[in-house]
Amino acid sequence: MPNPHTADHQGEYRTPNAARVVAVSDTDLPLHCPMPGSALWSSHPRVYLPIDEMAPGPDGVRHASCPYCGTEYAYKAG
Repeated sequence: MPNPHTADHQGEYRTPNAARVVAVSDTDLPLHCPMPGSALWSSHPRVYLPIDEMAPGPDGVRHASCPYCGTEYAYKAG
């Protein structure tokens, strides 16, 4: 039986890890996973990812991955 509180509102929730690489900006810092707007029923404990402290790659983009779900985050300072 579907949950009566969410069955009629499925469009309001993002599917967890729908995108395997998530681009983040300065407004997303401090970065944590899961991100705001993720469905709570399938979330893991919040973990902070120090992406702004990581060394950038050759393209100037810093990468971090969530140890729980494996979602990759890409951040370019600026």
